[in-house]
Amino acid sequence: MPDIIHVDMDCFYAAVEVKDNPDLAGKPVIVGALPGTRGVVSACNYEARKFGVHSAMPISQAYRRCPGGVFLPLRGWRYVEESTRIHDIFHRFTPLVEPLSLDEAFLDVSASHLLFGPSERIGREIKRLIREETGLVASVGVAPSKFVAKIASDLRKPDGFVVVGDDEALDFLAPLDARKVWGVGGATWKILEKHGLRTVADIRAFPGDELERILGKSGRHLHDLSHGIDHRPVVPESDRKQVSAEHTFDVDTADAAEVERTLLALCDKVASRLFRKKLHGRTVTLKLRDETFKTITRARTLSKAVMSGEEIYRTARAILRGENAGNQRVRLVGVSVSGFDEDPQLSLFGSPADERPDKLEEVIARVRDRFGKNAITRASLAPERKTKDGKGGKENER
Repeated sequence: MPDIIHVDMDCFYAAVEVKDNPDLAGKPVIVGALPGTRGVVSACNYEARKFGVHSAMPISQAYRRCPGGVFLPLRGWRYVEESTRIHDIFHRFTPLVEPLSLDEAFLDVSASHLLFGPSERIGREIKRLIREETGLVASVGVAPSKFVAKIASDLRKPDGFVVVGDDEALDFLAPLDARKVWGVGGATWKILEKHGLRTVADIRAFPGDELERILGKSGRHLHDLSHGIDHRPVVPESDRKQVSAEHTFDVDTADAAEVERTLLALCDKVASRLFRKKLHGRTVTLKLRDETFKTITRARTLSKAVMSGEEIYRTARAILRGENAGNQRVRLVGVSVSGFDEDPQLSLFGSPADERPDKLEEVIARVRDRFGKNAITRASLAPERKTKDGKGGKENER
């Protein structure tokens, strides 16, 4: 029985803006920043996508493509409010809810059938309640695994609902473009295309050992997914044993400074998540993947639990610098914190509470919650600009 549900809100940020201002209905709405300022598109509705606008596009480029669009700054606090209401609906049906972001989550409803009926009925009821109680629209996928459910929810957007039965998964996956498979980014797609592997069926028919030779360990995982094999459970946020963030570079890089800047941004992101969950961790782990897809992980356990981005970065950077990557370019960098102390006690000779480094994380987290994740950033992470005298400088994102 398909017991995994993936719920993905349609154009969430833009939809919330239209909900709050119905006059925007039918107009291209682009959320992220105002024209003439630095920033990127965080979300846009389908009316804007018709002009070629998409997430992560620079606002300047979005304006050139859609000058008649309605451009709005992020209002993080509003999206959090609506997300909380939506997640409350999820928890009416199961405690096994794994949030992926404010606007999507996995649910395991295998133990909910006696109370609420089969998975398809539960999925339809969740979709109905979201529309009825929030006025927002969700797309839903119901399937035997997380991998298939996520693809199913995306297949008929907007306002989609797709059910894939246990005996239907292989046929469902076969004709799909290989780029829909988790882990297939630009670089992997080029390798697959070079070998004539353009669909999931192509990957399935290709020898698994050969795919692993070409792509490394990720090749074996990719081959398993093409057969619908995905045993990952739905993990409620409260049960997670680590908090992590990672970044895959658009182009593999040999620039050590770029890797360290990216690592700093990831450490800040992890720190904000730790603050929201009121967690401190003792173990910092660095993940590094090179252009050959070789992946290494190195961990360091500290004498005291930490939360601040500065402390996490100090440790992760030391690991990075001690790990000679040789001549290989870096494809992916990631950092995680584990070994949690949920209610850490300051040592006898520790800093007073009002001087603790996690006070900074509190300020950063609250600013980002209210004004969006790009509302505050370190000066060292701000994009470079040219000053009037022609010299380089840094400019804060707003």
